[in-house]
Amino acid sequence: MITLKSKREIQGMQEAGDILAGLFNELESYIKIGQSTFDIDNFSYKYIVGHGATPGELNFEGYKYSTCISVNDMICHGCPSKDIFVKEGDLIKVDTVIDYKGYLSDACHAFVVGKASDEVSQLMDVTLKSLYLGIDQAVVGNRIGDIGFAIQEYAENKGYGVVRDYVGHGIGPTMHEAPDVPHYGRPGHGTRLRSGMTITIEPMINVGSFDCSEPDENDGWTVRTVDGSLSCQYEHTIVITDDGPKILTSCDHKMDAKYLL
Repeated sequence: MITLKSKREIQGMQEAGDILAGLFNELESYIKIGQSTFDIDNFSYKYIVGHGATPGELNFEGYKYSTCISVNDMICHGCPSKDIFVKEGDLIKVDTVIDYKGYLSDACHAFVVGKASDEVSQLMDVTLKSLYLGIDQAVVGNRIGDIGFAIQEYAENKGYGVVRDYVGHGIGPTMHEAPDVPHYGRPGHGTRLRSGMTITIEPMINVGSFDCSEPDENDGWTVRTVDGSLSCQYEHTIVITDDGPKILTSCDHKMDAKYLL
C-alpha cells in the first residue's frame, strides 16, 4: 500500500533528514586513515542520539549496528567491524536511517579517505549524476520506470554496471514500503507517481558487472561485487510534489537549491 504524506508528515521527515545530512557533513571531517568502520558507526550512533533521534537500522531484522558501512567492492549492507581499517584511497559508503519522533529519512553518502584514484573519482561522479538524473524524473504523472531508465541509460552508456538486486523504496511511517524503485527500467512503465509520495532513490553502480554476491556467510548481511570491482552508492529520500521532486536529506543546500522544500 502506498501512502501519501501530509504536510505534517513531510515536515517530520524533513527534520529527520536534516539530522541525517548533518551526520554526513560531520563524517566528511571525522573519517580518517587508520580508523575502523566500527569507530565510524560508534561516532554515528552518538551523533544521532545526541540530536534526539534513533538509528532506524539498529536492531532492524536483527541488524546490530546504526549504519551500514560498505568499503570498496562492498555494494551494500556492510557491517561495521573492529577489523576493517580505513586505508588511503578507500571508497566508503555510509548508509543509515534516522527516526526522529516517529518520522523517517534514509540516505547514503560516499566518502574517500586521502587522495582518490581516477577510477574512484569517476565512479563517484557517475553514481552521483545517476542519482540526480533519477530524481529529475520523479515528477507527478511520470512512472517508476522513468526513474530507473534515466539512471540505467546514463550509467550503462558510461560503461558501468547498475545493480538489479537492491532497489529504492517507499518510506514512512516504516522503513521499507511500496513502491519498489529499481534503478533500471523502461520509460512509461510501473507505478504512476503522485504528489505526496515519499521514496528513496539509491543507485548502486559498479565498475564491472552488475552481479551481486550472496550476503556474507559470516555476518549474514554484507553484499559484494562478484568480480571484485569497486561499487559506489548515493541515496536521498525525496517527496514528490506538484512543484517537482524535493530532497529531504540534502547535505549541500547550494547544490540542491531547486530541490528544497
